[in-house]
Amino acid sequence: MAMIKSALEVALERSKDIRIDEAAIEANELRIEGKKAAGHYLEEPESGTLADKLGAFPKEKRQSVREGMFETLVAQLQLPMGTESDAKKLELLGSGFSSLAAGAGSGLLGGVGAAVADKKVQALFQQLTAFFNQYIEDMKNVEQAIRKQWAPKLREKERQLAARMGPDFRMDPMSDPEFAAFYKQNVSAARAQYQAALDKAKTDLAATLGIEKS
Repeated sequence: MAMIKSALEVALERSKDIRIDEAAIEANELRIEGKKAAGHYLEEPESGTLADKLGAFPKEKRQSVREGMFETLVAQLQLPMGTESDAKKLELLGSGFSSLAAGAGSGLLGGVGAAVADKKVQALFQQLTAFFNQYIEDMKNVEQAIRKQWAPKLREKERQLAARMGPDFRMDPMSDPEFAAFYKQNVSAARAQYQAALDKAKTDLAATLGIEKS
């Protein structure tokens, strides 16, 4: 009677020819280190520049570290909420991306290439500052237009409800499902246009820095 192989034996036989890609594993570990370094930079900017953090790694390992740093930074590049912290955050991100471009003498992009990349990053972030300011202004205008267009309907609904709830009743527009749906649809449409432009800027930024965007 032929012996029945255990599941473990079968698994070991199937995996004996599998080769571990140590280079890929190391690259992934370096990207994780880059993400951590960028996260620390964003939380504590006074801890040092990303250029300094990148320079602490051997030259041949810096590209993978840069990729991890880029992933963390670009994930934080989002449409603004209209708060005072937006400008500070954008400035911090700009400095971070400039560090990746300049490379702090890492030689990854070459002397001239690094300088050109840095100038492109700075120019892009100047454009993003104006872009974000325009976004905030446009979103305010969109909201005002929506509320103005819907005002007659809301007043009528408020009048009907006040007849039951009392003369002092005031209606929160967002509590009306019909208005809330209309508001969300129009705001989302306006936001989507800006998001598409921002996504394009992220792609351009990756190309400028020599990062293969996932």
